[in-house]
Amino acid sequence: MSQAAISLPNDPAALKVMITSLQAENQKILATLRAHDLLVQALRIRIAKLKKQKFGSSSEKIEREIEQLELALEDLNVAVAEAQDTSPDESEDADTDADARNTTADAPEKKQRRRPKVSPDTPRERRELDPGDTCPDCGGNLRVVGEDVSELLDMIAAQMKIIEIARIKKSCRCCEKIVQPPAPSRPIPRSMAGPNLLAFILVSKYDDQLTLYRLNEIFARMGADISDTTMADWCGGAMKALAPLIKMIEDAIMASDLLHADDTPIRVLDRSRRDRGLGKGVKKGRLWAYVRDQRPWVRIPGSSGQ
Repeated sequence: MSQAAISLPNDPAALKVMITSLQAENQKILATLRAHDLLVQALRIRIAKLKKQKFGSSSEKIEREIEQLELALEDLNVAVAEAQDTSPDESEDADTDADARNTTADAPEKKQRRRPKVSPDTPRERRELDPGDTCPDCGGNLRVVGEDVSELLDMIAAQMKIIEIARIKKSCRCCEKIVQPPAPSRPIPRSMAGPNLLAFILVSKYDDQLTLYRLNEIFARMGADISDTTMADWCGGAMKALAPLIKMIEDAIMASDLLHADDTPIRVLDRSRRDRGLGKGVKKGRLWAYVRDQRPWVRIPGSSGQ
């Protein structure tokens, strides 16, 4: 018989306490391992980004590797948060000083978290929970002596809606003339897309990097089946509608005294090349980025006075 088996208590209650303690210790060890994995993933992402900055590589392989590492890092964050007993963003500001005082040199480093930062312009909704006017014990009248206020950050989900534009027709009782207001203009003529929907599609595609196929799935959950080809046509129509604004921005940038420019090669579809038998209908395009610098020039003389 092993020494471990001999040292085990015979009391079932004591055995349950020992098992519970071992399970809690095991959970702490697993959480520590997840935290170490989290640190390794974060360091790998940092190294990959530093390599890209140092060697100037912009290959898709490195971009995909960084994206995969960031996704893995998010999954590890979720796993570590799931194993913790405390709320991730509550009472952290109040506990910061106490943690700093109680931290020792041998204690493991606690990951710093912070409460979400919300703009002061964010709309607020107040919900009051009133206990009533009578005391539940003696039936006497209650008076207000204070309140405890807590905050809950919530989101109003986007939703689709149909806006019916009814142009009322009226006729003159004297001359029988038909009077009707003109139809309001639309961002894209003869299109069903409203301005807010177009703005959402453009931001999702070009800023959030969502494909039109993914947007089709998102809109389907909202009750609107919009094909990706239709949204592609809408994007093209929106570009035409925004052309005057784009021209104004271009003129303002080009009028700068100092201008920085950089280009990124990108493969662009060109069906005319395929029709002429020149490959698969793909050509090399370039995305040009312009940044202006309006800061005044400052002359700093060197050691030789130049």
